[in-house]
Amino acid sequence: MPVAAALKQGGIPSDAVGTYVQEVSAAAPLIAVNSASGLNPASTMKLVTSNAALDLLGPTFAWKTQAYATGTQVGDVLNGDLIIKGSGDPKLVTEKFWQFLRQIRAAGIREIRGNLILDHSAFEASSYDAASFDGDPLKPYNAGPDALLLNYKAFAFHFLPDPGRGLVTVTVDPPLAAYTIKAPVLSDGACVDWQARLLPALDRNGAGFTGSFPAACGEKTWYLHPYLMTHAEYFGTVFRQLWTDVGGVFKGTASNGVVTPDARLVTEWQSATLSEVVRDINKYSNNVMARQLLLTMASDVLKLPATPERGARVIKSWLAGKGIDASQLVIENGSGLSRIERISANAMGRMLVAAFQSPVMPEFMSSLPLVGYDGTMRKRLLTQTVAGRAHIKTGSLTDVRAVAGYVLAASGKRYAVVCIINHANAGSGQAAHDALLQWVYENG
Repeated sequence: MPVAAALKQGGIPSDAVGTYVQEVSAAAPLIAVNSASGLNPASTMKLVTSNAALDLLGPTFAWKTQAYATGTQVGDVLNGDLIIKGSGDPKLVTEKFWQFLRQIRAAGIREIRGNLILDHSAFEASSYDAASFDGDPLKPYNAGPDALLLNYKAFAFHFLPDPGRGLVTVTVDPPLAAYTIKAPVLSDGACVDWQARLLPALDRNGAGFTGSFPAACGEKTWYLHPYLMTHAEYFGTVFRQLWTDVGGVFKGTASNGVVTPDARLVTEWQSATLSEVVRDINKYSNNVMARQLLLTMASDVLKLPATPERGARVIKSWLAGKGIDASQLVIENGSGLSRIERISANAMGRMLVAAFQSPVMPEFMSSLPLVGYDGTMRKRLLTQTVAGRAHIKTGSLTDVRAVAGYVLAASGKRYAVVCIINHANAGSGQAAHDALLQWVYENG
């Protein structure tokens, strides 16, 4: 079998691989090798989180972000606080937040003479170390979850060299109030390793790029996580600028709090639907959104302030309700960006079979990358006949490679396919995964 040959060539022993292949209407698997072992699935864990969410919350579920006011209002002046309460919206990006602020303005508030109070209470407060996973807290995927997550708590810095003036112009999105940016110096030479040469330093007051930026790079964008800013500081800084942009006036401070009994609802923003959010999570392997989704399930199902542990409990109960053995399941954050998350190929495979028979199958399957066309599979198997015939989620960490999803075989039968590699040579496992997908297409 070509899969065995590819594993051998990659120096990957068979006992480091868990494989499960089952036709979606069959009673038993076609292939089940080392399928009961708990293995680190990397980002294929997102399939568990997203399938559970679609099943438990429904594909039309949406998050609500609410604005409340305290005190009195005279004309368009609020003599009190504006309170914004979040429910964990994973996709409250700049343009959506701007529209929400426009709604507040349309409700009759222009000047806020009190403070901005941020209610994050849907998620339980906890400490979070953005450097704990890989020691690189500036990476956007290391942003922590928050019930009032805004724009993934990331900055997009745009670098534009201007050789005529001998400088580099740096702008940032979302736009920020009172946030200084020190530009790098313009340099000559080839555009090689340009990010490392910028030497970034971000804190709550500004960003500095004390290195250089080659003119040969042209226009570039770099996404960074300002980990030294709290969620409240980030939210408040963006709010202050965007509120000014929509014609508002605000000179108070931003701090954490909760909706008080005397507060009255001003307006409410409704997010994109869960089916759209799940598509972003699985097509593009968005770790921050997956974390938000796990906590949302805990909050919505258990009606308690959300924690990852409570989210894991919800998923384990959900799998048990389907008769799927989840004894090997370990969920740390639901995204797969973890050294300790575990699931067996058997549990993942049986979940995929059950998902295909469920009412949310269309939303779930269409959220997976289409082999050879989009998402994390857009550049793989381009010349093979399985291209365009499989929806596959990938996963990769140091010592981990995984694929999971569905293959529509040449026979017209559809198969759930899972293959997880945990080994020091896992980085060489892509050839084996590709061979398995092509083999199932040809022989299933």
